[in-house]
Amino acid sequence: MNGNQTVKSVCMDAEEIERSLTRITHQILESNHGADNLALVGIVTRGDILAEKLVKKIKDIEGVDVPLGHLDISFYRDDYLEYLAPEIHSTNIPFNIDGMNIVLVDDVLYTGRTVRSALDALMDIGRPKTVQLAVLIDRGHRELPIRADYVGKNVPSATDENVRLFLEEVDGRSEVDILDIAPGGRAGSAPLGGDR
Repeated sequence: MNGNQTVKSVCMDAEEIERSLTRITHQILESNHGADNLALVGIVTRGDILAEKLVKKIKDIEGVDVPLGHLDISFYRDDYLEYLAPEIHSTNIPFNIDGMNIVLVDDVLYTGRTVRSALDALMDIGRPKTVQLAVLIDRGHRELPIRADYVGKNVPSATDENVRLFLEEVDGRSEVDILDIAPGGRAGSAPLGGDR
């Protein structure tokens, strides 16, 4: 049991996550004709960890260190006023994004609102040449016209279910779970360290 949610199924294990990240890396490199003028920006809290993994895989394949940034969207969310004490992290993009091909990385694509917030935050920092989106999971149920360029796995889900990524680095295990949402609960990322 995870907090107020019951695990219905594990739809990706650690090996499947790694294989998907390797495939996404190759797709990014193919689509961008290599790693020139490429940078990755991960959405905090798990998209940034996935972005780090993708940067390492690009280094293994191309022998190039692409710039890596971490983006906190807490104050850009359209629901941030509903949560009087949002969990604040830091944005760290230690390079000029102007004219760059940015791959925005997130864990689970759901309504599209997180990505919209990330695009707003990114545009406040600079003007990239392109912004592409890489997600490990696309669970559907879009509320905004947003789609991912690179997807690890499409996971059909119901609106009363949650699809969550857990990573060894912060949760002690790597897997993607489908969970029931308890009455009064809401879909979203697990807090760092999981919610067991």
